[in-house]
Amino acid sequence: MKERFLQYIQFEKRYSSHTVISYRSDLEQFFAYTLAEFETEKPEDISFMMVRSWLAVLMEHKLSSRSVNRKKTTLKTFFRFLIREGVITENPMNKVLSPKTSKRLVCFVEKESMDTMLTPVSGEPGNAFTILRDRMVLEMFYATGMRLSELVNLANHDVDLYNSVIRVTGKRNKVRQIPFGPHLKHLIDAYTAMKTSLFSEGDAMNWFFVTDTGKKVYHKYIYRLVHHYLGTVTTLDKKSPHVLRHTFATHMLNSGADLNAVKELLGHANLSATQIYTHNTVEKLKTIYKQAHPKA
Repeated sequence: MKERFLQYIQFEKRYSSHTVISYRSDLEQFFAYTLAEFETEKPEDISFMMVRSWLAVLMEHKLSSRSVNRKKTTLKTFFRFLIREGVITENPMNKVLSPKTSKRLVCFVEKESMDTMLTPVSGEPGNAFTILRDRMVLEMFYATGMRLSELVNLANHDVDLYNSVIRVTGKRNKVRQIPFGPHLKHLIDAYTAMKTSLFSEGDAMNWFFVTDTGKKVYHKYIYRLVHHYLGTVTTLDKKSPHVLRHTFATHMLNSGADLNAVKELLGHANLSATQIYTHNTVEKLKTIYKQAHPKA
């Protein structure tokens, strides 16, 4: 039944491969616990007390409330599937409460630091293609707010120079169009011309971003690249591609962009996911208020 559920979320619900892997891991951990503690791994034997017990153990092992809630979501989705399939008649998750999560500001890079990171350095040592490709990656993240997986899987035909839009395939294969300006268009022209002159066959014929040898880039490759460049301009503990996505959204909202427009650009299904960036906007307003108001 577990395998049927994983196939369901992968092929019918179109969850990403990373989500499917996480769900598989969560279910394996949960049923390993119920087998060890309650001598059963049959879904129909699971009670809400067993679920509560497992979640309590996770909290005792100092797992963050966010991580615990993610695992709880896995179980909720799984047991809803079992209800639908007629395997069980009562959902044990209905009586399970979620641990409270603390609100936190998302990490983002200040505009001045982004300008510094994206400013070309004349005479910079290294391979000309590597330098241009790395800058293209950073500019693409900052100009579009796309996810890491979306950038890695960006195809050549997804970049429409004539209409100045990029076709992005997001979570659950949802497609959205992201516009871009003349600055990014000029950079795309230069990058595409150099890539074409160096690689006339192979992955470069299909995929927009390639390695120094013309192979399609992969997640760790881009992660390490972004981590390196962010390390030159910020002391943030987190230096991942997602920080550039946060930066895109925060800078857009701080400059007066409509929240719903940013939601569409990011590919969020619900407005609540986008609203986390308004906390940064409020903090910005507080700073400006303290600096400008005589009685602040």
